[in-house]
Amino acid sequence: MGGCRRVGVAVDFSPCSRKALQWAVDNLVRKGDHLILVSVRPEGYYETGEMQLWETTGSPLIPLSDFSKADNMKKYQVSPDPETLDIVSTASNQKEIVVVMKIFWGDAREKLCEAIDGIPLDCLVIGNRGLGKIKRALMGSVSNFVVNNSTCPVTVVKSHD
Repeated sequence: MGGCRRVGVAVDFSPCSRKALQWAVDNLVRKGDHLILVSVRPEGYYETGEMQLWETTGSPLIPLSDFSKADNMKKYQVSPDPETLDIVSTASNQKEIVVVMKIFWGDAREKLCEAIDGIPLDCLVIGNRGLGKIKRALMGSVSNFVVNNSTCPVTVVKSHD
């Protein structure tokens, strides 16, 4: 497989999504790849014109230099944590990869599947909170839905050892 790959990682800035991101950086991305952080925010009422435009298509691709600055991310109502920023900054420099973020609004299961085709992604890495069978049946599992409905390979990184 030559050339640049578009490797997606679903991030919500939780410990399990950080673990999935670290796994992707350590085991999957290589020089020249594009690492695309895909974040899905809950639906809500957004007053600004930009937010209304992006509600169906998601935000434009946001370069690492922009999403590293808290002021820039306020308009997206996202605040990346320092650990996530450290992982992607280090990976960008050491592995010589391009890191960008795309933000969607709505149901995480549906939006992650839309992102795979819309960006498009060559593969997706997603974390798993490790819910038991009963909780997973009642609440639904985002990772399970994405694995079963995705059009690209999906790797699920479990949050516990």
